[in-house]
Amino acid sequence: MLQNNRELKNKIDQLWNKFWSGGISNPLTAIEQITYLLFMKRLDDLDVKRQSDAEWIGEGYTSKFEGDWIPPEYRARREEKDTESDWARKQEDEKRYAVEKRTLRWSEFKRMQAEEMLQHVQGKVFPFLKDLNGSESNFTHHMRNAVFIIPKPALLVEAVKTIDEIFEVMERDSRENGQAFQDIQGDVYEMLLSEIATAGKNGQFRTPRHIIKLMADLVQPQLGHKIADPACGSGGFLLGAYQYIVTQLAINAGAKDLMPDEDGFVRTSVAAALTEKAKSILAGSLWGYDIDATMVRLGLMNLMMHGIDEPHIDYKDTLSKSYTEESEYDIVMANPPFTGSIDRGDINENLQLSTTKTELLFVENIYRLLKKGGTACVIVPQGVLSSSSGAFKTLRQLLMEYCDLKAVITMPGGVFKPYAGVNTAILLFTKVWGPKDKVAQPATEYVWFYEMAADGYSLDDKRSKQEGNGDLQDIIAKYHARNPATETDRTAKCFVVPRTEIANEKNGYDLSPSRYKTNVFEAARYEAPGEILAQLIEAEVGDVDEAELVKLRSGIVRELL
Repeated sequence: MLQNNRELKNKIDQLWNKFWSGGISNPLTAIEQITYLLFMKRLDDLDVKRQSDAEWIGEGYTSKFEGDWIPPEYRARREEKDTESDWARKQEDEKRYAVEKRTLRWSEFKRMQAEEMLQHVQGKVFPFLKDLNGSESNFTHHMRNAVFIIPKPALLVEAVKTIDEIFEVMERDSRENGQAFQDIQGDVYEMLLSEIATAGKNGQFRTPRHIIKLMADLVQPQLGHKIADPACGSGGFLLGAYQYIVTQLAINAGAKDLMPDEDGFVRTSVAAALTEKAKSILAGSLWGYDIDATMVRLGLMNLMMHGIDEPHIDYKDTLSKSYTEESEYDIVMANPPFTGSIDRGDINENLQLSTTKTELLFVENIYRLLKKGGTACVIVPQGVLSSSSGAFKTLRQLLMEYCDLKAVITMPGGVFKPYAGVNTAILLFTKVWGPKDKVAQPATEYVWFYEMAADGYSLDDKRSKQEGNGDLQDIIAKYHARNPATETDRTAKCFVVPRTEIANEKNGYDLSPSRYKTNVFEAARYEAPGEILAQLIEAEVGDVDEAELVKLRSGIVRELL
């Protein structure tokens, strides 16, 4: 990860500081402007690579920078009342305002003088970016209100130069350490996102990428699955599912020499071996929603920078009455907002929990979004596992009776630092019964518990990489090999508990592993008081005989005697 590449981190810090000193002090605004520049750079690089790949295998490829681009406001539109001369004049105007796409490349405009570059990027490159996928595309729709507000020519020049340097470091790291270039780019993007000072105000926390990879390995999404995140932020879970699927396809196609990353996960970037059909299926598999328009734009660009040309990320409040999807998805992976609340009048009437707490409503909504047989992997605050309040208990009962609640994995409080030290847990469940079904038999038979003690990083604000992978790979191996008949040792790190025990009156659907764990106390041996006293005296005054000790008039030894 990024933390291990000091040069890369320093470059990103430089970029951040330049924006700060250049007058863009709002972190989210700075992130958005930097993202636009990263997107321009990545768009040029990807286009060159795709052109080169197409030539190598003898296929045709039409560059995004081939031909002319007409700004939307100057595109000729023929109306019924137009005479031939009117139409000819409109076409002439269109030609007059045509921009040669080649000049919109990063590699072209970065050589311009400062004033010219700022005018060119503001007036031509950025409008072209907003119009990239055509006027009817989802991306263009969400970019409509986006503005490029880098105010000073010098700041743009410095930012362009620093981003070029960042990409050079990324390329070198990719060659030397074998990490996929796009994975490093994800690290860069995450480092920028981690700077958002407002993160956490609405209970929104960026999920660490190694936790996303852990959850992808637990649910194992497959090509053809319809995958969603109803509170997607910058799209981390959708990318995690995408990269897992691409990696499995590459392995199945015979890819060799795929090495585990520093967290023990095997991942590769976009596989060249993907067929057009597989690419098409994959592109239509990922669906994300968020209520923050800026995060929707960031999420769209994040996925597009990773090779997904037209992501399905939209601005929607998935808890509101306006969102009516149900039984749509095979996989849901999410880290919905904690501690937030929603106006009771806005809550979708299909949600039955009597609460305004978003952490509960999101889990119920995720259950409703799943097809029967679909699986969810969701992060929740640990209070959801044990709170005795009515809505909390009702949700846990729903998960155990209408779903097969496969696993509860608790995580240490430091996983979400520096945002917060909140204790969290991963819930993994498969939908068996629909909300209107008559439950013939509770769907859960056993629940597998695992208490994660470490995730491979320090649990302080620095989150420095530690030796090894913590419990990550152990969780994956043990989860997929879990056996209710043998994992009965309640003193172990992981164990299974039958539903009947969890659901009884005493436990009341409590899902805290500590409720069922058997603690082992080891007998401690203490030295006799006389031995301890002798050691204290020797430490204080050294090896002195009793006659000398008697002469001491004050001090700790006098008190001890």
